Amino acid sequence: MQKVVCTALTGGTGPHYDILAKAGFTIVDSPPELNIYKLENLRTLAHDCVAVVAGSEPWPESLIAACPGLRVLSRTGVGYDAIDVAACDRQDVIVATTPGVNHHAVAEHTFAMLLGIARGFPSRDQHVRACTWLRKSTPRVMGRTLGIVGLGRIGRAVATRAVGLGMKVVAYEPYPQKEFCEQWGIELASFESLLSASDYVTLHLPMSRETRHVMNDKTFALMKPGSVLVNTARGLLVDEKALVRALQSGHLRGAGLDVFEVEPLPADSPLLKLDNVLLSGHLAGLDVESHHDTLTMAAETIVSLSKGGWPAECVRNLPGVKDWKWSRSN
Repeated sequence: MQKVVCTALTGGTGPHYDILAKAGFTIVDSPPELNIYKLENLRTLAHDCVAVVAGSEPWPESLIAACPGLRVLSRTGVGYDAIDVAACDRQDVIVATTPGVNHHAVAEHTFAMLLGIARGFPSRDQHVRACTWLRKSTPRVMGRTLGIVGLGRIGRAVATRAVGLGMKVVAYEPYPQKEFCEQWGIELASFESLLSASDYVTLHLPMSRETRHVMNDKTFALMKPGSVLVNTARGLLVDEKALVRALQSGHLRGAGLDVFEVEPLPADSPLLKLDNVLLSGHLAGLDVESHHDTLTMAAETIVSLSKGGWPAECVRNLPGVKDWKWSRSN
């Protein structure tokens, strides 16, 4: 039977097992102790597979070339910048994602981080653990301005929650749903205007050459003194060295980060030494419901492609290809 490797976090359970098994695949899980961010480990695990239910681990050209039978990288989530898409195009490998299943999870996580920083975490927790009873007021969130950079499905889910908290919402979005903005009272603005007007800025952009390090020394300087950055999108949107400078200078009050330029976050990252930064490990989209749905969609995409289907809403590469086949011609 053909082998499908699962590198996505599952805990050994999930609907993808039955979906793939019923279609005749053998499923091999990445062992929990295996560091799949090391290419040699991932190469050993996946060299003879036909498909991968993938997490956020990197898939560079060298690894894709080392898996000659690979047909599909089915990514759990919507980001796929860790995959060398051009190499997949050359190797005729499908890159797929699972759109529309985790926006509520990411929106909730965004607010967990925003509210945590707003109320002084993690430093308040650290003071209590150090038996230091420090009491200090923080600005109320209600009535403050939230700037949402990217008003796609996730950005819109954040926006509705912000309105519910009594926040004013400003958004930057090149192709906005104007009816949605009118319904929820969202003001559209340029990127620069949003930065200067917002007390909290949350990023919900895809990663591209144009958006890489969109947050840098120049754009941090445009943000209001004492404002807060939240990033639950892609790590490379933020120049971390510039962010550290903005935090250490006091220009930014804090930051909530779920994603990083290098993942896992290196032990020598200066972000780990800042008590006004709230950190989590690329799991904003990981609640029980979305995890079930993303594993289902990732597996169903593999099965559909193996049977001659073309789940266009999930496929992210090979533009214009109409005759893709599961079986290689060579």
